[in-house]
Amino acid sequence: MVKGLYTAWTGMVNEMNRLDVITNNLANADTNGYKKEGATAESFESKLAMRIKDSSVPTWRAKALGDVNMGVKIGETYTDYTQGSFKVTDNKYDCAIDGNGFFAISFTDKQGNTSAKYTRDGAFTISTDGFLRTKDGDYVLNQNGAQNGDPAANNFIQLDPNLDFTIDKAGFIYQNDQLVGQLGLVDFENYDFLSKYGENMYDLVDGGQVIEAQANIEQGCIEASNVKVVDEMVTMITIARAYESNQKMIQTFDTMLDKAVNQVGRIG
Repeated sequence: MVKGLYTAWTGMVNEMNRLDVITNNLANADTNGYKKEGATAESFESKLAMRIKDSSVPTWRAKALGDVNMGVKIGETYTDYTQGSFKVTDNKYDCAIDGNGFFAISFTDKQGNTSAKYTRDGAFTISTDGFLRTKDGDYVLNQNGAQNGDPAANNFIQLDPNLDFTIDKAGFIYQNDQLVGQLGLVDFENYDFLSKYGENMYDLVDGGQVIEAQANIEQGCIEASNVKVVDEMVTMITIARAYESNQKMIQTFDTMLDKAVNQVGRIG
C-alpha cells in the first residue's frame, strides 16, 4: 500500500517536469529561431522483493516475493529542430535559413569571455562602423569563423553602412555588384553534440563535428519558433489531468492508511 504512495508521487514529479518544459516553450513562442523542447520519462529499474529474516525456508536466501517497481522517473529533455515558419519582413538585414544549418556569432558573456555560438535567429542589424551584428550587439561571423568556430575580430563581417547590399542564397554579400563578404552558415554531423545556451543559441560541445550546410538563405525573412501554441496548450491540459489523477491516488491511499491504523487496527 505504501508503495502506491511513492508510485503516485513519482508520477506527479514527472508531470511537473513536463509542465516546466511546456511553459518554457510557450514563453518562447515568439522568439525568433527558437526550437521547442520535449520531456521523456522512463521507469525505475525493477527490484526483487525479498522477505526480511525469512525462517520458513531452511536456506541462506530469503524467499522472493516478486518484482517491485517504484514508478516513473524523469528521462531526458530533447530539442525538436524542425524548421519554423518564415515571417516576411522585407527588412534587408533579416535572414532566414531554409534547410538545415545555423548562423555563427561571436558571443561575449558578462565576464568578458568570447566564444562562438550558433543560432537560427537571423534578425541582424548593422552598426555605425559597418559591422553586421545581432539584436543583442554580438558580431556575426563569416564563413571562415563559422566553419572553424573562431570568434576573433578578423572573422567579423564589415560592410559600408552608406551603401545598399544584397545577400544571395549561398550567403554571399554584395555591394555595388562587388563581393564584400559571406555569412557564416554551417551544420553539424550530430545534433546531440549541441548544448542550448539561452533562448535560441547553441554551443558545440567536445566531439561535435561541423559539416557543410545544405541550406539556402532567404533575405528579408525571419524564421519564427516552431512552437505550436494550440498543441502545447492541449498537452498542458493532459499534464494537468495526469497530475490530478496521481494526486487523487495519494488521497485514496491516505484514506486507506487512516482506516487501517485508526479503525482496523484499533483494539476495542
